[in-house]
Amino acid sequence: MRISLPVYPRHKTRAEVATLRWVRENTSIPVPKVFAFDDSNDNLIGFEWILMEHMKGTNADTRWRAMSMEQKVALTERMTKFQAELSRFGRAESLFRGIGTLDLCDESNNVEDTKAAAPGFLVSPEFFIGDHVRYDISRGPFRSAHDWLSTVLKIILQHQTAILKTSEDEDNIEDAENVSAVAQKLLALVPKVFPSTLEEPEATALYHHDLHLNNILVSEDGEITAVLDWECVSAMPLWMSAKLPKFLEGPAREKEPQRDSYADTDPVANEPAAAEGGGELGGQEKNELYYIHRMEYEATQLRKVYKAKLKQLWPEWPLDENPAEMDLFEAISMCDGIWAGRVGRWADRMEKGETMRFDMEDDYTPS
Repeated sequence: MRISLPVYPRHKTRAEVATLRWVRENTSIPVPKVFAFDDSNDNLIGFEWILMEHMKGTNADTRWRAMSMEQKVALTERMTKFQAELSRFGRAESLFRGIGTLDLCDESNNVEDTKAAAPGFLVSPEFFIGDHVRYDISRGPFRSAHDWLSTVLKIILQHQTAILKTSEDEDNIEDAENVSAVAQKLLALVPKVFPSTLEEPEATALYHHDLHLNNILVSEDGEITAVLDWECVSAMPLWMSAKLPKFLEGPAREKEPQRDSYADTDPVANEPAAAEGGGELGGQEKNELYYIHRMEYEATQLRKVYKAKLKQLWPEWPLDENPAEMDLFEAISMCDGIWAGRVGRWADRMEKGETMRFDMEDDYTPS
């Protein structure tokens, strides 16, 4: 059972139920079946809840070191198939329209109701965290990426304004002024990248933003038994599907690390990991740096597998079709915090008409 605090009353619970039901009915992705739910706190528990199926398996992060590269390739290819299914293979006639989190099309709590779900309020942390839930803003569904990202920036600006009105800390005030300035620059860039008006709501597809190995359950043979954590998963613009799953992100490492060139580590300290299936089969555990480099190398190779398979399944996959869209999204995601200065410098270059890729490894990367 998942019990939820009332962080976004009703909407968050109903959205997760609608999303799980849609995924079960329209894809081959193994997700928990919802048996019952209550999207109010008017019950014996006093909180919103979802009663769902227990899914067998161990999270892939625990088993990763014991899995062969062939098993990892097979897992990556199956996750690729899941992404293509969520994106409806780009078929316009079967895509959602508008940006938002799926909602049930009726007010009942009948989980067997098969009425189609549709994008509704966008259930995303920036819309409900802290005081944001009380902001006077549009909450979706949004007709376009222009409307959605403009609203995200307005949330950032409202938050910084609140800090400036209430804080007496000079550092907080300075940070709020800097973030506000950067957000204003990005707000001016939005209409240059995304059209402000569309004849009909933008075509969208479900995008799972948190596909790391802890959210993927596998059997002892490395077969995927479940994909978890569908709260806040929403219908997003198709270009979002060009983002790699989180388990494939990380620095590039083309050269395979040689195990014998790394120091051994204390076997006693690694007994818990080995007991859970995280150790390597037959042999002394190595220094943690080896496994970091090994993960980077494997992720680099598996990214090639993912892209090749997705291109095969979906020839019109919008990979790098318009990198400006993804760059601006990433810049907006990073502007509210320690990266504000870097984002601001990139925005200045873009405002001058330069074509620069946004890259967190450098201040900017010429395209």
